[in-house]
Amino acid sequence: MPREAGPARHERPAIDEAALTAARDADKLLESARERGADRWAAFLADLPDRLRDAPIADLRRIAVRARSAYGLKDSIREALPAELTEPFLAHLDRLLRALAKDALKG
Repeated sequence: MPREAGPARHERPAIDEAALTAARDADKLLESARERGADRWAAFLADLPDRLRDAPIADLRRIAVRARSAYGLKDSIREALPAELTEPFLAHLDRLLRALAKDALKG
């Protein structure tokens, strides 16, 4: 099985930790969405925890940007789920995106 291009996640601990923290937040949001019957948001969130946990670094930016799209101006996850869950997820997605950008600048 060929190795993915780029460094392994364990070689970039700041990125790995940020992605794992966002994955834990996504787990909590998914559970809350299911409990509240917010089926649309449950479907949106369904694969995010595993993708944030397991995706190679090269895919994490795309995954984080997609997850962040849940915070739209006209349609937002904030309207369906509690702030004590949505706001940490947003902060941790931003932390992940900053870590990815910083790593990209290092070249």
